Amino acid sequence: MDLYEYQGKQYFARFGIPTSPGGTADTVDEAVEQAEDAGYPVVVKAQVKVGGRGKAGGIKLAANPGEVRQAAEAILGMDIKGHTVHRLWVEHASDIEKEYYASFTLDRPAKLHLGMLSAAGGVEIEEVAATKPEAIARLHINPLDGLDEETARRWVDEAGLDEAARDGAAQVLVRLYHCFVEGDCDLAEINPLILTTEGSVHALDAKVTLDENATFRHPEWEEFAGTDTEDPREKMAKEKGLNYIGLDGTVGIIANGAGLAMSTLDVVNQVGGSAANFLDIGGGANAAVMTAALEVINSDPAVRSILVNIFGGITRVDDVANGVIQALASVEIRSPIVLRLDGTNAEAGRALLAPHLSDRVLAEPTMLSAARRAVELAR
Repeated sequence: MDLYEYQGKQYFARFGIPTSPGGTADTVDEAVEQAEDAGYPVVVKAQVKVGGRGKAGGIKLAANPGEVRQAAEAILGMDIKGHTVHRLWVEHASDIEKEYYASFTLDRPAKLHLGMLSAAGGVEIEEVAATKPEAIARLHINPLDGLDEETARRWVDEAGLDEAARDGAAQVLVRLYHCFVEGDCDLAEINPLILTTEGSVHALDAKVTLDENATFRHPEWEEFAGTDTEDPREKMAKEKGLNYIGLDGTVGIIANGAGLAMSTLDVVNQVGGSAANFLDIGGGANAAVMTAALEVINSDPAVRSILVNIFGGITRVDDVANGVIQALASVEIRSPIVLRLDGTNAEAGRALLAPHLSDRVLAEPTMLSAARRAVELAR
């Protein structure tokens, strides 16, 4: 569950992470009221779950009520990368001396928590990693050991943060780690973490992703769910028990297994197409699951073709084929479907499907040829 910036800052506050004073506003008048409370000058910030707000004009500085009103009128209702702005965060503007980057996430291959710290903050960390990877100081943390302030200080020194920021940054990092672990986050990120002209260190932004598997431990998360503008495709998939992530392409993807689904997305991209989604149906590719998957894919008006990529291991391909046949009989599909079935009982499965093939339901022997056909049909 991704949080809005203001929610992330509220979450940070529970762990003592300092942020700029401010408040939310859903109307122009509320924005002016929040600015009066925060104290001028203020920054009026669009609340959307996507980056690039500043470049899109979604962050504006205001020195008086008239400027706040003008900024709020311009930002409310704005479209930023497909996300409409319905809420603002209005906070006191900080006098920034330096900007840094700090985050914690999980390094799955290493089976350790990973902290990333950089003196090059205020820009996308992907850009820093690509152009100047040595500017990121990485710290692997054993969950059993945690992060103490002494280790945080050594880490801050390694990252080359300014001397004036080192004590404050170390304290914030320890608190951010507690937020990451005790708050059950998949990601806890501050970009930028700032040093003010007065010598204080605090979070100017907040990016927090909560681990939905930990929801049972956090009844207070209900308040976040109530404000979530969930992708309707993802909401429908969740209701049907499917592992789905919506994307912006035109080829609908259905695969069994997360690894195969990711590989399918890569191959579609490799042959010049773009995936409309990630959809992993796991090992239960029966009629009910296939029907649910096709219904979700079919609900996306951007989908122009559907690629079903199944490899039968424990799952038998003839069972999958029966599931596909029954699903096609119960769902009216708008887009042509390309099927690639391989693995256990593949020949039997293909034989079952053969009578049902047409110019709208096609079969291909390999993942690459299936991807090419699906991309051609999408065009």
